[in-house]
Amino acid sequence: MTIRVVLTDDQPLVRAALQMVITDTADIEVVGEAEDGAEAVRLTEELAPDVVVMDLRMPGMDGIEATRLITTGAGSTRVVVLTTFDDDDYVYGALHAGASGFLVKDMALDDILAAIRIVAAGDALIAPAVTRRLIKDFITRPAASPPRRSEIDGITAREREVLTLVGRGLSNTEIAAELSISIATAKTYLTRLLAKLNARDRVQLVILAYEAGLVATPR
Repeated sequence: MTIRVVLTDDQPLVRAALQMVITDTADIEVVGEAEDGAEAVRLTEELAPDVVVMDLRMPGMDGIEATRLITTGAGSTRVVVLTTFDDDDYVYGALHAGASGFLVKDMALDDILAAIRIVAAGDALIAPAVTRRLIKDFITRPAASPPRRSEIDGITAREREVLTLVGRGLSNTEIAAELSISIATAKTYLTRLLAKLNARDRVQLVILAYEAGLVATPR
């Protein structure tokens, strides 16, 4: 099945580069291009793509608001954020808004294509190194509210351990090694956490781990 994608970026060169690579890819096609968030929302409603690749900083409606409107809409379109992390303060907001993936623009184009496939398949992608950097960025901000521990009161001690490791950005393989369990068991715990915490994907688990205060703050 071909994955239908809308590219959203106010930089034509970025869209052109992705379009060029996707043209040579048998399982992905670009069905629309948008230069701002409002156009991305309109095209999503009109074309119902599987994935929207979304920049964050754009004139007019930014990527965060566009992501929120798309992910709370009637369709099943998923959003992958593609941005420049070093100078972007809005990544956490984009994940809260419902983005299922977070990529940086200096990633290899093949990795970006792989991420689109992962998200289209219903999974989420937030690379461990990026997760750790996102966490470091978030915890340096002034705390807006105390940790929200009540949301995780219903999970077991082992599930709490797994959630903590997910929040630290560990992959299933790394979690299995850390806890001396099989990868299949790690996946089972992840599935249980998604169900118990009513989380859409791994990205939301990272956010919950953070807000519950499970991820240690560096001193």
